[in-house]
Amino acid sequence: MSRPTGRVLILLELLQSGGTRTVAELADRLGVDGRTVRRYVDRLIELDVPVESVRGRYGGYRLGPGYRLPPLMLSDDEALAVLLGLVAGRRAGLTTSTDTASETASAKIRRVLPRHVARRLDMLLESLAFTDRPGRFATPDAAVLLTIADAVRHHRPVSMRYTDGNGRQSERVLHAYGIVAHSGRWYVTGKDARIDEARNFRLDRIADARALPGSFEAPRGPDPAQRLLSGLAAAEYRHEVTLRIHGTVEQIRARLPVGVASLEEYEPEVGEDRAAERWRRVTLWAERLDWLPPVLAALDRPFVVERPAELRDLVAALADRLASYARQD
Repeated sequence: MSRPTGRVLILLELLQSGGTRTVAELADRLGVDGRTVRRYVDRLIELDVPVESVRGRYGGYRLGPGYRLPPLMLSDDEALAVLLGLVAGRRAGLTTSTDTASETASAKIRRVLPRHVARRLDMLLESLAFTDRPGRFATPDAAVLLTIADAVRHHRPVSMRYTDGNGRQSERVLHAYGIVAHSGRWYVTGKDARIDEARNFRLDRIADARALPGSFEAPRGPDPAQRLLSGLAAAEYRHEVTLRIHGTVEQIRARLPVGVASLEEYEPEVGEDRAAERWRRVTLWAERLDWLPPVLAALDRPFVVERPAELRDLVAALADRLASYARQD
């Protein structure tokens, strides 16, 4: 395949990814000048590919609506990346509300792949094991997800119906700043226009999302992921937990990552043991405490529960259970 022909195919792939692509963007991706991009577009049009020219400040080229894609052509690396992404997304809970969507997509990709590539990928997926269980999280509706994404991209307000954790429904108008995937869930972070305050919303609890006329100016400052983590850390939960853990940041973060707990160095009081490796104070908030004792046990580091007392009782109960199991014949 000659280099110009290869670039024409790459141009087609870029246009197939959706949206309008500017001449400057296409030229940069193809490594050519603007005049050459226009010549490649003319070549696609000669092949009956409906490439449309879009005028204006954000103009460029896009594919005409309803264009049917040619047979899928993926290299081994591309096919592997797509299928592993589908598998990982399904296990992490990062799928749309149709549980079978990733499975049917995988099946379609396999059907159009060359037989030898499909066989090799099937062997890989059959031999692949995971140390965690598949995600069991509620997942967002695909139409809601795409509507919110479009609102983020174009800074449009969104009207939506939201159901909170207590089952209460309310109508909201949201200025959406960004979509964030965190711990197996989808969130949108933005401003609730009704109360003029920053809020984070779970996408699986949003229904009837639709874009409204007008636009808003996105604020400067932290990016959407940082806004979400800050909001989750400051949220009101039933239990505030404070621990002292003897270990490195890396050891603690392996079980209590950012967004779950905050860390700070702990300075021992006069008379307390001063080990070479510092103790660290860990603070987190939780609706329930029953998940924490197994996590602390898995840390395999010395720790002290400062509060609440209820957590101490749960840790002691877990220790008693484990000791009784160890004594069984």
